[in-house]
Amino acid sequence: MTNLLSIVVPAYNEEDRIAQALKRLKNLKFNDLGFKKEIIVVNDGSKDKTKSILAKQKGIVLINLPKNRGKGYALRQGFKAAKGEVICIQDADLEYADSSIRTMLKEMNKGADVVYGSRFKGKFENMSKLHLFGNKFLSISTKILFFSNVTDMETALKMFRAPILKSIKIKSNSFDFEPEVTAKVLMAGHKIKEIPVKYNAREKAEKKISWKDGLKAFLVLIKCRVGLL
Repeated sequence: MTNLLSIVVPAYNEEDRIAQALKRLKNLKFNDLGFKKEIIVVNDGSKDKTKSILAKQKGIVLINLPKNRGKGYALRQGFKAAKGEVICIQDADLEYADSSIRTMLKEMNKGADVVYGSRFKGKFENMSKLHLFGNKFLSISTKILFFSNVTDMETALKMFRAPILKSIKIKSNSFDFEPEVTAKVLMAGHKIKEIPVKYNAREKAEKKISWKDGLKAFLVLIKCRVGLL
């Protein structure tokens, strides 16, 4: 029996990276693991040439949002379109090694329900001290609040069994998707398996996330814990 893996890629102003990112994803094969794949790209109202580049791409499911709504909103639209038994989130910025998706699928075949690619269990390059501190702080907060062993809550490389992901009501529209989905997965009683991933951070000027997003993420964790979100 062959299952389907849905890879959801949110993209906003990624004209310099999106074609290469999709080339890598298209080259991935999972037949020996019992999976075919579909690639769902959600263009989140990009203002550069991302939309025109995506229009020329074959072999993808393309969703064009008329205006920028945020990563969380874009992902939710991708989840609605996903037909796979397993859903994987992969960013379009080439920061995470695509080869890790294969390792994550192996964990799914072993019985895992949710798998995260942890930068702190693997090798990471070019991460600023501020982002390193922020990510560590949020992951430690997750451990304390939800009694988990997650080392990298903010990772953008995540994989879920579709029924689990679609059973969780996500409200976040922006980067606060990461803490909300993590908190709600843990509160629903699911365990998160982590695998080490290789990570090469964007240059500081290219980063789309700031310290304000980190503060918002912490508040989201608190709200989920006390039942306000």
